[in-house]
Amino acid sequence: MDLSYLAVQLVIASVCGLLGNFLIPRHVPGKFLGLVLVGFVGVWFGAWGYHLLKTQYGVAAPFLSWNVVNVPIIPSIVGSAVVIYALTTVLRWGRYNP
Repeated sequence: MDLSYLAVQLVIASVCGLLGNFLIPRHVPGKFLGLVLVGFVGVWFGAWGYHLLKTQYGVAAPFLSWNVVNVPIIPSIVGSAVVIYALTTVLRWGRYNP
């Protein structure tokens, strides 16, 4: 892992965080920095999920394999949306006052 890979992953993480927030319009704590962190986790989660689907179940759709410097784009956006949904749901449960 070199510095260029990390820079590309940072850009992809921020874009995926913004697109995930566009798909799941909820308030993420930390504004842009929170979206970038959610994007990093979403990139990891999406890549892991895509790898699992590809190896275990043989899913090989061509649009799922679009990547930039070995970071899959579509699974990363979906992973970021899932992470935003899970994070905001857990935070909402913590603030629940009956």
